[in-house]
Amino acid sequence: MNNELELRYGCNPHQVPARVRAGRLPFTVLNGSLGYINLLDALNSWQLVHELHSITGNVAAASFKHVSPSGVALGLPLSEPLRKACRVEDLELSPVASAYARARGTDRLCSFGDWVAISDTVDVSLARLLQREVSDGIAAPGYEPDALSILSKKKQGKYIILEMDEDYVAPELETRDIFGVAIEQRRNDIRLDAEVLRTIVTTNRDWPDAARRDALVALTTLKYTQSNSVCAVLDGQTIGVGAGQQSRIHCTRIACSKAETWHLRQHPACLDLRFKSGVRRPDRDNAVDQYLRDDLTAAELRLWTEMFSAAPPLFSLEQKRHWLNGLRDAVLASDGYIPFRDSIDRAYQAGVAFVVQPGGSNRDDQVINACNEYGLAMAHTGIRLFHH
Repeated sequence: MNNELELRYGCNPHQVPARVRAGRLPFTVLNGSLGYINLLDALNSWQLVHELHSITGNVAAASFKHVSPSGVALGLPLSEPLRKACRVEDLELSPVASAYARARGTDRLCSFGDWVAISDTVDVSLARLLQREVSDGIAAPGYEPDALSILSKKKQGKYIILEMDEDYVAPELETRDIFGVAIEQRRNDIRLDAEVLRTIVTTNRDWPDAARRDALVALTTLKYTQSNSVCAVLDGQTIGVGAGQQSRIHCTRIACSKAETWHLRQHPACLDLRFKSGVRRPDRDNAVDQYLRDDLTAAELRLWTEMFSAAPPLFSLEQKRHWLNGLRDAVLASDGYIPFRDSIDRAYQAGVAFVVQPGGSNRDDQVINACNEYGLAMAHTGIRLFHH
């Protein structure tokens, strides 16, 4: 493999020249031309799915945007409502395709124009799914010939396809240059496994196997999410990621709000929306998001109504709350300690039953007491997972 590669440009188009150098590049470019942000997404997302596969033994997929995951998932079967919400009800899904359908389905708005990472060989099932979604590129350890042929034609032949070296091991030390200053640190090579969940601090100590698996999905996701970050996971997939906020409660509110939207998108009223012929997939995703909002302007509402053959009745707050009562048993994870009980209060409203965080706040007792009030189980890992 080469050890130097020219990039289209840096973080922005005016930042040229741009290139990458390494003792050994951990990938081969099979198609397309890399940009700076593409590469940041590729390297972060590949590490995430590669680790998650190693930890769980399942196929893993990630949908990345601007160096944080919009969604992450294992290749587990989808329920019929989830297939419809993810817009894959017409496809036969292999495990790798299921993993990506779930990952993109976490937040279809944020996954528009995403970078894809897959832990296993890309097959035709996934290639056909990607063929019809707006996406910039993909990183995977291998591609079936027919899948590579399909993806190579995407974006008028410009779709970026990277073949990752599964045997590559990064150096122990990593270096960044910022404003002429070289910053060096040990790479975050901590191993996340079931042992990190051994310290349960709440009265409720019941952590079923599914919740333990979901906690590892959540923690691994946070390891590669721009901090501060919080994420919610259910049934082997993220259902809400709150990334890059300055306060923990804002991370939690974003993650929980997205989790609720994920669940509401499976409501029959959303699944039965009757769009006019010719309304494109991204526009349908935007329309569903608007359907779940309560703050549309008159102009937005008029344009929204025009997308349907018959305008649906508005979705009431009572309908939403009733449906959200069915969202249960989610895991909420935080990359830093939870300093106030407000994150627990918000998490409980979003169906969270399990919390995992480093612990170590001066108010740990207040946060633990809040979990006990709601009957939640919480584990302290003692491990901070900031990522910048």
